[in-house]
Amino acid sequence: MSMLVAILVDGLVNASWLFLVAVGLTLVCGVMRILNIAHGGLYAFGAYATATLISWWPAARLTSPVSFALMLVAAVGVGAVVGLALERGLLRFVYGRDEVVLVLITFAAFLILEDVLTLIWGATVIAAYQPYSLLGRTSVGRLTFSNYDLSLIVVAVLVTVGLWWALTRTRRGLLLRAVIHDREMAQIVGINVGRYTTITFVVGCIFGALGGALTAPMISIQPGIGVEVIVVAFAVVVIGGMGSIPGALLGSIGVGLARAAAVHLLPDLEVFVIYLVMTAVLAVRKEGLFAPAAVRRI
Repeated sequence: MSMLVAILVDGLVNASWLFLVAVGLTLVCGVMRILNIAHGGLYAFGAYATATLISWWPAARLTSPVSFALMLVAAVGVGAVVGLALERGLLRFVYGRDEVVLVLITFAAFLILEDVLTLIWGATVIAAYQPYSLLGRTSVGRLTFSNYDLSLIVVAVLVTVGLWWALTRTRRGLLLRAVIHDREMAQIVGINVGRYTTITFVVGCIFGALGGALTAPMISIQPGIGVEVIVVAFAVVVIGGMGSIPGALLGSIGVGLARAAAVHLLPDLEVFVIYLVMTAVLAVRKEGLFAPAAVRRI
């Protein structure tokens, strides 16, 4: 029973982290039809910016609310600035190109962001571990869990509910869904597709930076942390269906639980379990679990 509880909790924590990163990627993919490889760079920027803000803040005045506020400021600031610069300074000039070309362009942007990170923060390892211990720990029988890890589940739930409300209960959300479904028809009926494209890209970048910001206290921050993240996030998006937010949620849960089970039961398979899950899903549904319906033009 203890092993089952450990797998369940660790899997949900891992799934929450995955969803926070993957939801921005799938949102951009759904609206812009672009697989944004530079998303990994935004994750790394969020982690580095969080570590910097926490190091500047006086240690005696660092509390849990302050820590989360600093992470939110870092994510929103970095995501908005870098995301807007990428969309306005690069992507808007290549809209309409072949999807492979767009992937290569975002990959080039990712490499540039990696160099910018090294230029600003150097190649040394930095840490932002202080917030991790502020929330304490919770004991469940013989098991002990960090409350910071458990808080990621709460954040993921809040993000899920917020996105559901924004996309289904607000006018702008409904217009965005129209853009996702059919860009040409949305433009014909008077929706400013360009504005929604820019806003969506920036919001997606903010989610990527938020994933890095919330992960910063849990890891050693060093060059290259965005590489692994973009690979895992891409796998989650493919499993759930390109552009599907419910698919990203379900894919994150499946991958998170599978990784946790592998870590506890078969550690040697932990590296490969993501790809095993992806292969199994694509063998049954080649477009993912919740792939949006393709528009047929007659």
